[in-house]
Amino acid sequence: MLRPTFRFPLIATVFAASLAVSCAQQQKAAEVADTRAADEATIRTADADFAKAAAAKDLDKCMSLYEDDAVLFTPGSPAVIGKDNIRNVIQRMQGMQLTINIASVDVARSGDLAMDRGTVQAAVTDKKGKTTTQTSEYVLVWKKQADGTWKVAADTSANEK
Repeated sequence: MLRPTFRFPLIATVFAASLAVSCAQQQKAAEVADTRAADEATIRTADADFAKAAAAKDLDKCMSLYEDDAVLFTPGSPAVIGKDNIRNVIQRMQGMQLTINIASVDVARSGDLAMDRGTVQAAVTDKKGKTTTQTSEYVLVWKKQADGTWKVAADTSANEK
């Protein structure tokens, strides 16, 4: 058993060490730059780039925005998992005129995840020149990559009624 005279210095030392570690962690957290506004702008630009690439039938540009293990959910269909499988679905969208209306882009405080939601209008013109437009609501989950780029990890939409 410790003698009473040694307890106070031991307790004081443990308290001082705990305080030092806590302050260092708070300082480190404060030093991390808040890039959420810039990340939001990057994601908004990526949405616009996707619409342009789809209209231009640039499948590679569309697919460059997806993670290799991304998942796509579309109404009435099973989940499509993996970039190669998603490519087949996106390929059918090529040539559509997409109008994306972003309702919000929320970047996590950690800076590694974001959620993008809104509506998208897809206009398709058939061989007879008739244009059909469909509006859907969407949610995209974005993940920041090790190189600082953002990629879609999950893509889901629902047709408006």
